[in-house]
Amino acid sequence: MLNRRHIRIKVMQALYALSQSEQPDLLKEEKFLNASTAQMYDLYLVLIDLVVEIHAHAKDMMERSQLKMLATESEKNPNLKFINNEVLVKLSENELLQKELKKAKLNNWRLDNEYVVLIYNELMKSDFYEAYMSDTESDFKKDRDFVIDFFSEYVAPNNKLYDYLEDYRITWVDDLPVVNTTIVKRLGKIKPNSPESTIIPKLYKDEEDRQYAKDLLLRTARNNGEYEAEILGNTPNWDQDRIAALDKILIKMALCEFLRFPSIPIKVTINEYLELSKEYSTPKSSIFVNGVLDRLVKKYKKESRLNKAGRGLIE
Repeated sequence: MLNRRHIRIKVMQALYALSQSEQPDLLKEEKFLNASTAQMYDLYLVLIDLVVEIHAHAKDMMERSQLKMLATESEKNPNLKFINNEVLVKLSENELLQKELKKAKLNNWRLDNEYVVLIYNELMKSDFYEAYMSDTESDFKKDRDFVIDFFSEYVAPNNKLYDYLEDYRITWVDDLPVVNTTIVKRLGKIKPNSPESTIIPKLYKDEEDRQYAKDLLLRTARNNGEYEAEILGNTPNWDQDRIAALDKILIKMALCEFLRFPSIPIKVTINEYLELSKEYSTPKSSIFVNGVLDRLVKKYKKESRLNKAGRGLIE
């Protein structure tokens, strides 16, 4: 689920916290990094569970309508297409999902049911829902496409849900794009006979990425003095106190990748940190960061310090 860019963001956040601390504690920030990445997995579970609870709410509303003393014909014999949606049923009956939610002690939508009701009501009023319910032909693919579109159009972009998630856990704001994309991809992989684990992603793609996160944090922090000196020596016309703290952190992370991660191409490193500077730092940061990194790459090439393993990793 975590891609390399998001790993860099998580490490950047940990290094920033470390730089702002009156009593820097690298071990504490390593624990923070692990906790922050784990919380991303929690967000994934919470959003999948939201879909499950909306389905459960629909069933509950139908059952209540049928029990009315003066129930209408449509209430007595409702259209069950949404209730019987095969993908929603598979998600609702997924014991592994429920086990993961219980293990993480995530019970958000039983405590904050208003968001379930809010999104359910928006769906019920939509032409999208009406078109789905009026389609007399039904198969697994159509049910899956409906759930994917429902999540993409009504859950993922919901502003009130966004505000709730931001208030509940501030780090989730940065995680949402990756988590939403992962959910759509996972939903697209569900088949009639697919195992319960299909909807449950791995936090890291592999052990190499998990190790990369840890190494990037520790190697950048432990060599902070070296990287600080490099920045100081290559920004002679800049007031060091006026260089944005985040810019320095991004440059140090890039230098760490240049010098201590042989398998990461120079161009990849530069492009990634330029994008992060545009997104997280000041409007002019990318120009500054690009200038410093370009100068240092030329310096390291001249000094033969770029020990990159593999064709095309230095150019």
